[in-house]
Amino acid sequence: MCGRFTLTTPLESIAESLFGISTVGESHAPRYNIPPGIPIAAFRSADEHGKAAVLDRPVWGFKPRWADTDGPAPINARAERVATSPYFKRAFSQRRCLIPANGFFEWRQEQSGKQPYYITLRHDDPDGVMLLAGLWEWIDEHQTCCAILTEPATPTLGHIHKRQPVILDPACRWDWLDPDLNEREAIRSAARRLDQGRLALWPVSARVNTPDNDDAELLAPS
Repeated sequence: MCGRFTLTTPLESIAESLFGISTVGESHAPRYNIPPGIPIAAFRSADEHGKAAVLDRPVWGFKPRWADTDGPAPINARAERVATSPYFKRAFSQRRCLIPANGFFEWRQEQSGKQPYYITLRHDDPDGVMLLAGLWEWIDEHQTCCAILTEPATPTLGHIHKRQPVILDPACRWDWLDPDLNEREAIRSAARRLDQGRLALWPVSARVNTPDNDDAELLAPS
């Protein structure tokens, strides 16, 4: 799954270099422990033809305006099921987004308890930022919501947790955002995964378990 992530690269840099967006509005401070339930940065198609992108701030927790008031607000969506799930299939077809992240946390079950790990790009990676595959929908006429897609973990990460977020190669970003690409197999074919050899990981302090802790020391190897 994916329940916490970091974003320390300036949004201005990501927006300009990857999506050709020259202004992002209010700047953000580096975040080292982003939890669910709050607005997060996400890029989505600017129009129905997918010719440009906009920076949105959806709430991380998928609960569209048509959902039951007492319904769930999942933060993750299983990639294996989104094309047929009544809750996600419309968003998978037409409302996909990309959540920028410098890394994410995952917890490994050990005899002494759950040990958090930080998963990020290698220090010499040319991109410096991950793009996590997501889905979005409207909560009301002003606010959107989103969920991050997950899939079975690769051998690189499988010893930590059985699932991981879908991390896309930036080269396929425009295809992923394009709402004209709406057939299940076409979307899946276009969604090129990031080479897992580009990832680095290490155990970190259990301080990350508390969302209020949000500082660079959370990323230090423990």
